[in-house]
Amino acid sequence: MEEFSKRRAALANQLQNNSVSILFSAQLQIRNGDAEYPFRQQSDFYYLSGFPEPEAVLVLSKDDKGDLLFILFNRTHDLEAEVWTGKRVGQEGACKEYNADESHDIQQIDNIMPQILANKAIIYQVMGRCTEQDQKIQIWLETAKKRLATKQRSELNKIVSAPDTIIDLAPIIHEMRLFKSIEEINNMRKAAEISAQAHLKLMQQCKPGLFEYQLEAIFNAHCLDQGCRGLAYNSIVAGGNNSCTLHYTSNDQKLMVGDLVLVDAGGEYNNYAADITRTYPINGKFTQEQKQIYNLVLQAQLAGIEQVRPGNLWDSVQNIMLEIIVKGLVELDIMRGKVKDLIHEQAYKQFYMHSSGHWLGMDVHDVGRYKTQGNWRPFEPGMVLTVEPGIYISKYNSKVDPKWHGIGVRIEDDILVTNDGHEVLSASAPKKVAEIESARN
Repeated sequence: MEEFSKRRAALANQLQNNSVSILFSAQLQIRNGDAEYPFRQQSDFYYLSGFPEPEAVLVLSKDDKGDLLFILFNRTHDLEAEVWTGKRVGQEGACKEYNADESHDIQQIDNIMPQILANKAIIYQVMGRCTEQDQKIQIWLETAKKRLATKQRSELNKIVSAPDTIIDLAPIIHEMRLFKSIEEINNMRKAAEISAQAHLKLMQQCKPGLFEYQLEAIFNAHCLDQGCRGLAYNSIVAGGNNSCTLHYTSNDQKLMVGDLVLVDAGGEYNNYAADITRTYPINGKFTQEQKQIYNLVLQAQLAGIEQVRPGNLWDSVQNIMLEIIVKGLVELDIMRGKVKDLIHEQAYKQFYMHSSGHWLGMDVHDVGRYKTQGNWRPFEPGMVLTVEPGIYISKYNSKVDPKWHGIGVRIEDDILVTNDGHEVLSASAPKKVAEIESARN
């Protein structure tokens, strides 16, 4: 729990004195009927607490001297409920196991929160995430103000003021989350390694006649067997022309001889995500056209990864990959014109319609700004991002020679910015043509 205590202290150093910060946990969600989705804690809440249960509220109360009080509202023990759904942490456990200074029954929060807000000047909250949560805070604030204006003022610890300023907490936490600690990096290495080995297993077992969902099942089983409690996102297993649909998740078609399959999938380890994409021939051997497109994407990706080092700007990755891809498509006679003009006119977007990647962390599309003061931000040690160029030539694109139809290729790796360059966390997933073809032998 020391890691979480350090994070709370680091956050508190950025908050003004005489303030209260409020964060809500995730809630159980109904899948259908009375069956629930597996519970996964809200990332900001987990980042500051490590607390694994729903129906909880985290409060950081900072007094006028700068001293911090960590208050946790959570479910109380309920022997009847625990028979059905397992043991709860309870109030004693919240203090003993999760280092809360105080813990209260979540059912009492409407009575206690107005008192916590009393005599504070500022509320920090994540604004706009959930209307119901915003309304709860507003009710607590209004109650505190009403007590200020009534006889309770003298009875309840001499209430003399209530907050008159609300500040969005999200940008502060999200800037912290952008820079990973050693413990976080180790979790991400583990997530990436488990996921990379799962991708290798798919290459080894893929064959014509399987359904996309059967590859998905192999991937899921490996991740769960190796310690991931779930996946970071819904897997994309896209055979043939399905690979030209960026977020294809039906995964219900049969894999056919002569086609490629694009698999975009990652496990989640200790709440940290991997996000890896590999593309390979279903029958184990690339055709000439598939190999040409694949090697073009790989060349772009390798060049993009080389741009990931401290001081380089975020868009340097996209710029170099874009130039390589457009130049290559012109050389293959898939596009016609001058490279510079095609890039300026964004003519490439019929084949490559997304950006170079995204931040990665507790969320697969992780938090953190890509620009500061309107300018692309430079890479700094501790950042983790994906680099994922692609080329997608749909069979419905009548302007392209049919020999290219149905070829969709994306290659994606997870990259840590280090002090002197970068580390490819997902390096053990094969991506050279020879490596992929030999994986089947």
